Amino acid sequence: MTKKHDHDADVKEAIAAEADAQDGAPAFDPIADMEAKLAAAQADILYAQADIQNTRRRLEKEVQDARAYAATGFARDILSVSDNLERALAAIPPELHDDEKISGVVKGLEATSRELASVFERNGIKRIEAVGQPLDPNKHQAMMEQPSSEAEPGTILAEMAPGYMFRERLLRPAMVIVAKAG
Repeated sequence: MTKKHDHDADVKEAIAAEADAQDGAPAFDPIADMEAKLAAAQADILYAQADIQNTRRRLEKEVQDARAYAATGFARDILSVSDNLERALAAIPPELHDDEKISGVVKGLEATSRELASVFERNGIKRIEAVGQPLDPNKHQAMMEQPSSEAEPGTILAEMAPGYMFRERLLRPAMVIVAKAG
């Protein structure tokens, strides 16, 4: 009789569980609950690891940029020295370049200018080509427009001050005169 009694008890439990499920209150399953919590914790860990990896990459890039462009302020300041050196050379009339009295000064200024250009090149500072190029607002700053029948509108006719790039970044835009329809 115990067999029948055990069987009857099992049937009653199954019926009660089914009735609970039909009432909208599912039976609590601790294993399923723990598996769901484990899956959520694993997903949180993956998101946290991805976030850490992204942060690490971003910081590495910022450190590389800081190293690469640390001299930007100094480079921008030294451009005025280059500008003044070019102005000094341009102020000396060509016929005086061969004059014995100042030829040494002229040769010294020219040598200094060449050396400065070499230092710029070694350190990634490049002069921006301007004259004859179309105006590029990312590299050129239009200071004035001038009517021209020979050049297309938007073409750079003259350079008032040279522009420079420091590696891939703009150090200073070229200040230019741009052609307009005449």
